[in-house]
Amino acid sequence: MMNNMFNFKNKVAVITGGARGIGKCIAEKFREAGAVVCVIDLLDNDYFVGDLADKQALEAFAAKVIADHGHVDYLVHNA
Repeated sequence: MMNNMFNFKNKVAVITGGARGIGKCIAEKFREAGAVVCVIDLLDNDYFVGDLADKQALEAFAAKVIADHGHVDYLVHNA
């Protein structure tokens, strides 16, 4: 359980490579602290499947995040 001193309610966290391993753990901790988490990964996940090296996929992901949430508060480049 995350320490109560971390409150990310109404915050948007973008996490690359967040479908497994360290990225997945980071995403889970942000969610536990109240953040909305937007993951991009090559692996199946609950937000966006895509390759960061593909310009069109990255632009589509960015457009989706902004359309869905209007802003980004945190970017964790884990991929």
